Amino acid sequence: MNGCRPNSGDSFERVTPPPATQELLEEAVALAVAAGKRTLNWFGTSTLGVDHKGDGTPVTDADRDAERFVREYLAERHPDDSVLGEEEADTIGASARRWIVDPIDGTKAFTRGVPLYTTLVAVDDEHGPAVGVIAVPALDQVIFAGRGLGCFLDDSPARVSETTAIGDACITTSGFGPWSPEALASIHSAEPLLRTWGDAYGYSLVATGRADAMIDPIAELWDLAPMPVIITEAGGNFTGLDGQQGADKGSGVATNGHLHSEVLALMNS
Repeated sequence: MNGCRPNSGDSFERVTPPPATQELLEEAVALAVAAGKRTLNWFGTSTLGVDHKGDGTPVTDADRDAERFVREYLAERHPDDSVLGEEEADTIGASARRWIVDPIDGTKAFTRGVPLYTTLVAVDDEHGPAVGVIAVPALDQVIFAGRGLGCFLDDSPARVSETTAIGDACITTSGFGPWSPEALASIHSAEPLLRTWGDAYGYSLVATGRADAMIDPIAELWDLAPMPVIITEAGGNFTGLDGQQGADKGSGVATNGHLHSEVLALMNS
């Protein structure tokens, strides 16, 4: 979160938070990539077992193994940091830093052998989102960003598109089930290209300019935690459907920035 401090007059000036450290960014990338590689031991195998949690969503041994790997690493290397993950209870630390992990974002795709699932790692500090990582294990890709450090696809800088007309846009989503009929009709009326390259992979497409907007009407914090810093550092805009910044709004909208207001207006019409 950007802070404010008083200036010599009665108004306030916005304070730009300091950049994340390159060391923290590299550590988070390495951790996400290593955890993601572990999931490949189960990916596409006939022996993969699928359970269902209380909310009906699927979970596999790969989900549990990858998150346990991350938690054990952090317990050893950063014992004072908090950890929030999808599969285990929160760990509350004494420091101002929190790691957020989703071991497999897109478990349904994973169980069907679709290679667009991801492993997500994010780090928040006392200033807000600091680092975000989207590892795509089956494609051997990683999209990552650090606050003030830029956004990258593997070793190359990543940037959002320059599309300015929604009729020329490619908009993606995790699925149309959570969309209201009114929102879907409104978006259809603008005649963009609609696809369902969803979950975190859709956000990676926006960050790298391959899609112009990604919309999740319903999403959890661990689904979205890397997106504020990744999309912002790539030059775009990320909010909830309410237009408020942050990954904890229960929804996610990422755009190249040019289309953000129009997308929100259409979704909320």
